[in-house]
Amino acid sequence: MRSRSLGNAGARSFPAVAGQAVRRGLRKGIPSGRARFAASDGVPVAYELRARPLSRRPWVVLVQGLGFDRSGWDPVARRLGRHFRLVLLDNRGIGASGVPPGPYTVAAMAGDVVAVLDAAGIGRAHVVGASLGGMIAQELAIGHPDRVDRLVLACTTPGRPSGYPPPVPTIRLLAQAGRLPREVALRRHVENALAADTVDGRPELVEHIIAHQRSRIPDRDGWMAQATAGARWAGRGRQRHIQAPTLIVHGTADQVVDPRNASLLTGLIPDARLVTFPGAGHLLFWEDPERFVEVATSFLRDRALAGRST
Repeated sequence: MRSRSLGNAGARSFPAVAGQAVRRGLRKGIPSGRARFAASDGVPVAYELRARPLSRRPWVVLVQGLGFDRSGWDPVARRLGRHFRLVLLDNRGIGASGVPPGPYTVAAMAGDVVAVLDAAGIGRAHVVGASLGGMIAQELAIGHPDRVDRLVLACTTPGRPSGYPPPVPTIRLLAQAGRLPREVALRRHVENALAADTVDGRPELVEHIIAHQRSRIPDRDGWMAQATAGARWAGRGRQRHIQAPTLIVHGTADQVVDPRNASLLTGLIPDARLVTFPGAGHLLFWEDPERFVEVATSFLRDRALAGRST
């Protein structure tokens, strides 16, 4: 996989320029919001580094799911940043990253993460992936085990052929989405990604997420290409080869990815741990960000997990 760092003025050599710039940034502390670019087989991949001055804390790469750019981690990023240096990226097809013609593959999107790590001068990192990002994280851990320390897989699936398909409400919504007005489709997708009790009891959270996503409507072609990558991804039981210690988290009221997939993944990945979020939906890190950070941080720092189930 060829990778290079792209600055505002164009392409630059990673060893000569990007690595030096990152090291200078680490000495000063890296402010949030500053986009950098790596090239993954010619596709510009936007990423952001968040690190405190002179910090030697572990790096954590955060990989979002379908339809969310790196700001989808906003509910938890600041809290995680108290314990780790963060790498947030926009998957190809969304945000500031390029939108190459689709369909995409999960393997290519895992290659995008490798390109970002290379451009940032990071050899190994913890990886946290949600939904489609969880599939990307699995592919990364399988194909590039030397780049992954610990792995957190949130609300995701082992893929074909063993994974449970999406619940019926999601299948129906995906079939209808292209015919719905944009605002209606946005609201339906957000409500479907939250637990029914959350939609009924926390309308302010529903409106907050809708407002967040309204200002970041993804490119339709990029969204479809990402969706196709997720639908076609086949883990084929290769998760048995994952070497990284792995934590799996899943909401019991997830209507996007069948919660039974969490148990399948736990059985496939050697010594994987499972923590469930009772009553949480697909966007569990929006619904219960404090617990998500607590559980993920405890695992990534190799501490005992409260409430662990297997």
